[in-house]
Amino acid sequence: MKAVAITEPGTLAYTEVESSAHGPGDVLLKVRRLGYCGSDLNTFRGSNPIVSYPRIPGHEIGAEVLEVGSDVPREIQIGQTVTVFPYTQCGECSACLAERPNCCRANQTLGVQRDGALAEQIAVPWQNVIQAEGLSLAELALVEPLSVGFHAASRGRVTADDTVCVIGCGMIGLGAIAGASLRAGARVIAVDVADNKLSLARKAGASETVNSADEDLHTRLMELTGGHGPAAMIEAVGSDQTYRQCVEEVCFAGRVVYIGYAKRQVTYDTKLFVMKEVDILGSRNAFLEDFLSVIEVLRSGRYPVNETITHTVPFADAADAMQQWSEDPSHVTKIQIEVDS
Repeated sequence: MKAVAITEPGTLAYTEVESSAHGPGDVLLKVRRLGYCGSDLNTFRGSNPIVSYPRIPGHEIGAEVLEVGSDVPREIQIGQTVTVFPYTQCGECSACLAERPNCCRANQTLGVQRDGALAEQIAVPWQNVIQAEGLSLAELALVEPLSVGFHAASRGRVTADDTVCVIGCGMIGLGAIAGASLRAGARVIAVDVADNKLSLARKAGASETVNSADEDLHTRLMELTGGHGPAAMIEAVGSDQTYRQCVEEVCFAGRVVYIGYAKRQVTYDTKLFVMKEVDILGSRNAFLEDFLSVIEVLRSGRYPVNETITHTVPFADAADAMQQWSEDPSHVTKIQIEVDS
């Protein structure tokens, strides 16, 4: 079958690979829509430390069921359109034993630690097939990236009583905004340096926006929170500056959630950790419950799907789309590949 692999940093090539082997407990899927993730871009750029080459990218999936194994429950039927829970869990590490398999020590995400779904077909265990009747292929391929942001909002224990600040309005930040606002009912302040991203953040549920390139972030947050600071800060950029800002701007007794990896070492004024008694929380991947919450929000029609997907390209243009994204990321929120085109 045809697939696209990142053979080395900077090179994405079309290739022929063996058809996916599948057993009695597996479901064979025809991949119809595939979203590029930021982790795929980092793999292409050679900056993903947990990837080896060659690697077939892709874990944001809209697919059609082609075949089902003999042990697959009857509710999974040939012809259904589904998405995929792309993570693994060992069941034995401290995270799994603590019922937090999203950060399993041995996790292997499709397209990252193992080959992904930028191919004509893929076989997955039936337990990882998620049915979402009524969603389009484009929506199915948005479920996973949005769920990462939904999980971050959950990690921050966001409630309807909170004012939450999300720094970074890319795909993951939009998920955090939607998770905090559309699911939890919180008031959300979105922060970015691009007005077009802030406009989309409002459609995703942000009540207020701050362009930190034009306005002093601290001054605006103090104005918007009565001098207290937000109850929760969610970092979705991955820079040393925004890592520090979260601790500096969060209110006393507040929560800070980090999603992005900071590209450089971060130096803090540590007295703020103690004086504010801040909860510092990491957020990785998502729970199945987060996927289901995203599906519910997408079914409601409250999330701006069409505005989020900035580029839809045929399978034949997958390599060019990745190259263009790498060269000019500022105009991309989400690229989706029509694999069956």
